[in-house]
This record gives sequence, C-alpha cells and structure tokens, in this order.
Amino acid sequence: MDSNNGLNQTTEPVVEIVNAKDTRVYDGRLTRRFIAGILIGFLVSVLVVSAAVLSLLYVFRGKGVPGLSVTGESDLLNEGTLNKIQALEDVIDTYYYKTDVDKQDEADGIYKGLMNSLGDPYSVYYTEEELDEMMNSTKGIYYGIGAYVSFDNTINMARISGVMPGSPAENAELCVDDIIYEINKESTQGLTLEEVVGLIKGEAGTTVHLTLVRNGSASNVEVDVERAQIEVPTVSSEVFDNNVGYLKITEFDEVTYSQFVENMAELRAQNIEGLIIDLRSNPGGNLSTVCDIARQLLPKGVIVYTEDREGNREDYTCDGQNEIDIPVVVLVNQYSASASEILAGAIKDYNLGKLVGKTTYGKGIVQRIFDLRDGTAVKLTVSSYFTPNGINIHGVGIEPDVEVEYDGEAYAKDKTDTQLDKAKEVMQELLDK
Repeated sequence: MDSNNGLNQTTEPVVEIVNAKDTRVYDGRLTRRFIAGILIGFLVSVLVVSAAVLSLLYVFRGKGVPGLSVTGESDLLNEGTLNKIQALEDVIDTYYYKTDVDKQDEADGIYKGLMNSLGDPYSVYYTEEELDEMMNSTKGIYYGIGAYVSFDNTINMARISGVMPGSPAENAELCVDDIIYEINKESTQGLTLEEVVGLIKGEAGTTVHLTLVRNGSASNVEVDVERAQIEVPTVSSEVFDNNVGYLKITEFDEVTYSQFVENMAELRAQNIEGLIIDLRSNPGGNLSTVCDIARQLLPKGVIVYTEDREGNREDYTCDGQNEIDIPVVVLVNQYSASASEILAGAIKDYNLGKLVGKTTYGKGIVQRIFDLRDGTAVKLTVSSYFTPNGINIHGVGIEPDVEVEYDGEAYAKDKTDTQLDKAKEVMQELLDK
C-alpha cells in the first residue's frame, strides 16, 4: 500500500489507503471494557486532546523523528487542560465503582478521543493489536465469518453488504442487505460499525449468533456462524455465453493485482470478446493496487489525482500500453467505494465502458497510516482524490449509465441476479454495434 503521496514523509507512513474499510469486518472497536477510557476520551474530547498530543509527540521525539518538536506553547498543551486530565483520573480512581480499571485502556481512550474529536470517521487511532490486525487484513487475511458489513445511515444499523465465496457466511446462507439486528442476542441499536464488526469477529473455531432482518422474511432469521481464518480470494472470473468474460474484484489488497493478472490471462486465453468487471460491494483498499490494475485497462493519461489541504496535486498516470481493446461493462452498487470508485470513475471518464447498477458509495478521500514507532499508529485523512475529469465524488458517488435495482428476494429464491442480467444485456448491445 505504499505510495509517494508526500505528506510529512518524516513520520514514515506505513501505508496509504483509499478505502471504506469501515465497511469490512476487520476494524477494532471501543468495547465496554474501555468504560474509563471512553469517559475521558469521548465525554471531554476537547479537554483531553492536549494530553493525547503530548503523548504522541513524545513518541516521535523519543525516537528522534525529525520535523516535530514540543517546544513552544500549544493551544492544547496548557496547564489548565493537563490539570483537568489529572482531576478526571483522580475522580475515577477515587469514586468509580470498579477498582480494576486498566490504565492502558484509559490511555487508549484518550488517544482515541483525540482522533474522535476530528469528527472524521476515517481518522482513527490503532492500538498495537488493532494495527497488527489491520495490516494482516490488507494482505488478504483476517479472522471472522467472511462477510462485508456496511453501516446504513437511513436506519442507523449495520447491514451485510457482501458475502465471500466459500466463507462461513456463505455456508450459513447470509444474504446481501440482511440487517444485523442482534449479535449473540444483544441488540446492535446504538452501536457504531466498528463495535458491530468487533462483536462479529473472533478466534477461529468459535461461533457467533446473528439475528437478521431479511427482505421477504416474515420473522427474524436466527443463524449461528462459525468463525474462521479468512484468506480472501479478491479476484474471480468465468466466461459467459457469447464469449463474454466476467471478472469480480471484491477489494484491492496486496494480493489483488497478481490475482487480476492471472484471471485476465485465463480469460484472454479463452478469446473473450467483451468483459464485465464486477465491483459491487467492493469497499476499496490499496491506492497503488487499483492504479496498477487501471494500467492494464486504461488509455494513456491520468488515472486519478489527489490534492492535500495546501492544494498540492499528485497525479497517478497510465502509459496506455495495455489499453483494453474489447467492450467493457462495470457493475457497481451503493457499497462500491473508494478504490473501486477510482477504477469505475476512470473507465467512465475515458468512455471506455458502461456502468450498470446503482450510484456508488461516494468516498473521495485518501487516508494514510502513520507509524507512531511504539507499535501503535494513527490513520489520518490527508487528501481528496479526483477522477480524470476533475470530479470529486465524496458524498455524491458515481451514477451508473444504466440504473438497475438488485432484487434480493429473487436472488434468495433462485439465484437470479437482476443487475448482472442487465449488465449482460448492455454488453450484448455493445457487441452488436
């Protein structure tokens, strides 16, 4: 996930990402074990950020990172706020009804509170455990049930947005758009996406009980799903009638480019005359990966460009040597986000293919992970990205050329995929021209 999108290179960023990984079951969460930390980190967010900044600067300074200093007065680092932190700690130590408060949990709550104060759901603090977990996930490995989870803002609850082939979720017959109503008989109402995800995750071999609200079902669906180590096959392919190739990309991880090249070679060997690329429910991922894949499809020009808060622009370009020479149709839906929107947006801007499905998620910002050199890290939004035609889709998404609803009931009944069927129709029209 490395990219030279130069923001504060002295902090040695671990990785740069353009994704909505909050839509996938991997992120850490603030659990009820963090009550004291949350009390400090959430209820008094502005009051505690000074201590958090001090701690983070200490990490950098202690390791000799150039360009950062604790000299000079900060608006946050003042005697009043530091005294208030001490007062809060004294109150907790003296009056909190439990005596086994974990000081590390309290500290983590402060750091998380600082990041929460930004009001940006994509800027977060990772503990050492959470960072290891996240880095493993970018390699295509994590522990869970093999389902993608997104937060539905219209009902303020989490939904299943995708199911991985061959996963425990598929074996348990979880369906796209299932609302996650309860986890282990505990309501998910009021929980954040990260909290829902954290409850679903767990050690391989353990079981999680889900209560789901499903379209077309008169009663809630109760299902036990056994967790497993999930090694994500991020690309799959097959050939349909009329020599139409189908290639599905579920996310853009480190392994995705090689899988893409392998699957494309197999499709080309079968003399495909058209290509359907399925990016539905793809939450995004690695910026360098999606650019590498785009270079196997696009004409010469800009794939995407980013701009930071100072207006500094960086272009990611394609030499056009591998421009695809057959008709292309791209499937997208409301869960196609970030890196998948980069690819779909570029294909649309270059008039290289037709988009079919629903308007995409609309995440047009880039995060970078900064290593704090003590095993922890922060993920911070550092720039916005723009399609080749200069469009920032953040909060808006990309409209398909042909809009079609996904009929979950039809798929549950006989595996009829209304969006894929429409993509095949559109492809046939392109082939007949």
